[in-house]
Amino acid sequence: MDISNRNLLSICFSSCLILILHASPEFSPLYGIQPQDVKYYKSEIIKCKDGLKSFSKDRLNDGFCDCVDGTDEPGTSACPDGRFYCRNEGSESQLLYSSRVNDHLCDCCDGSDEYDGGISCPNACLNDADVAQTEKSTTTAVWDDINTQKNDRVSLEDMVHKLKGCFYDDCFSPLLSACQV
Repeated sequence: MDISNRNLLSICFSSCLILILHASPEFSPLYGIQPQDVKYYKSEIIKCKDGLKSFSKDRLNDGFCDCVDGTDEPGTSACPDGRFYCRNEGSESQLLYSSRVNDHLCDCCDGSDEYDGGISCPNACLNDADVAQTEKSTTTAVWDDINTQKNDRVSLEDMVHKLKGCFYDDCFSPLLSACQV
């Protein structure tokens, strides 16, 4: 192989590598961590939440379970008791068992649990939010209808009670007055 072919092959290989690295999703070491826990992971040495061990920050989400409680692997499926936090922007956030991370099933509506590129998950969070809003509107309408029916029933009961009172006053009151005379 002459030098020009080698250079061409090297350029092609480098270009492909750059494209692959650029196209792959960005993976933050803080991936899968709940917002309120981000401060916990900021120091260079992080303690397992069960207090038994500690680990350096470079071992966070490295694919190896260092903490029995899964503190060091919130964004991978390395620890059996780990939890992965789905942000699900536009919908409700949720916690998944970390065993569901990169299992080729889209569990988070934003697809964040499938970041390894094995499957492409569409962001369905806005659709989920629309469905939730529709359900909320339907539930509100049903409760409004129930309350209206309840109010109508109370009004009807009041009317019957008043009619009974009027009937008594109009019919029996004069009779009672006449009997007392």
